Amino acid sequence: MSKIGVMICGHGSRSQAAVDQFSVLAEKLPAYLPPEWAVEYGYLEFANPVIRDGLDRLRAQGCDKILAVPGMLFAAMHSKNDIPTVLNTYAAKHGIEVSYGRELGVDPKMIAAAGGRVQEAIAAANAAHGEVPMHETCLVVIGRGASDPDANGNVAKIARMLHEGLGFGWCEVGYSGVTFPLVEPCLQHASKLGYKRIVVFPYFLFSGILIDRIYGFTDQVQAENADIQFVKAGYLNDHEQVLATFAERITEQVGEIPPPNCAMCKYRTQVLGFEAEVGAVQESHHHHVEGQGASAPGSNVEDCNLCDSFCTGLCRLEKQAKMHDHHDHSHDHTHGHAHSHDHVHAEYPHADHPLGPESARKSPKT
Repeated sequence: MSKIGVMICGHGSRSQAAVDQFSVLAEKLPAYLPPEWAVEYGYLEFANPVIRDGLDRLRAQGCDKILAVPGMLFAAMHSKNDIPTVLNTYAAKHGIEVSYGRELGVDPKMIAAAGGRVQEAIAAANAAHGEVPMHETCLVVIGRGASDPDANGNVAKIARMLHEGLGFGWCEVGYSGVTFPLVEPCLQHASKLGYKRIVVFPYFLFSGILIDRIYGFTDQVQAENADIQFVKAGYLNDHEQVLATFAERITEQVGEIPPPNCAMCKYRTQVLGFEAEVGAVQESHHHHVEGQGASAPGSNVEDCNLCDSFCTGLCRLEKQAKMHDHHDHSHDHTHGHAHSHDHVHAEYPHADHPLGPESARKSPKT
């Protein structure tokens, strides 16, 4: 009879606080699962332990059937391509069974967790500054942002569920990177709508550089609009409903018919604007930053000559520009760090959108 192990596959972060918070969540999760199941975790990039290390620990405990889940809110490239590549490679090498569950996704429990964080922030603001009617309050939900419209669309659905469920006067949706609108243009737009209070809610699991970016731009736009009260809501973290959703994503894999883990996938079906990516090779491109943690490039704002108190994303924009310039003049894709760029990633079709990453050029260090 197989011994079951559980593998929580996190993205990883340059922020030690984010890594610590993920490990706390992983340590709380066994209480929601059968006691005989071993639980380990690992990260795709930046942080230790990496996913392979967690799988090694499960094998050392005698586990020959692994129930893996992406420790991510929505399914984009990381959960659709990168993590499955690591898991499939490991399973083939060691001859063990590894199944792969769904992302947290749009789920009533996740919406309840999000609503709880928003309501906590509103209650604190009411206590400190007096009540503002919900109809005079604008909600701004900020998601991670991806090159996958499926994941981006799910952020918008979460936002609508919160907007309608709690009765906000208006709702705007923004993203911290890749797509559009990014945080600063989204908040600038919201500030022009005439609402007395704007609640900014990062729909993120944990802290990190991107949370700093969201709160940093909130402070920046607040300073330009003294007549509006900006309220910074907390991210999801280890809310009990988040833990319950993780547990469900694990246990449903041993059901009679496990639910599909990739419904509207741009790699399997034609999605408007992304038709060329159907059938793309499933591969991971994160092995060159595995386990680097705070030593990874871009991990420390104080070392950046482009940003002041928080990372605006300009560094990534500048790096991409240099890479494109390099590719225009050379076919040698090695960069002296033992990593070959022989794999190809489709370019995001709206990379030049003025409300996307290009908007970071408005906020250079002075």
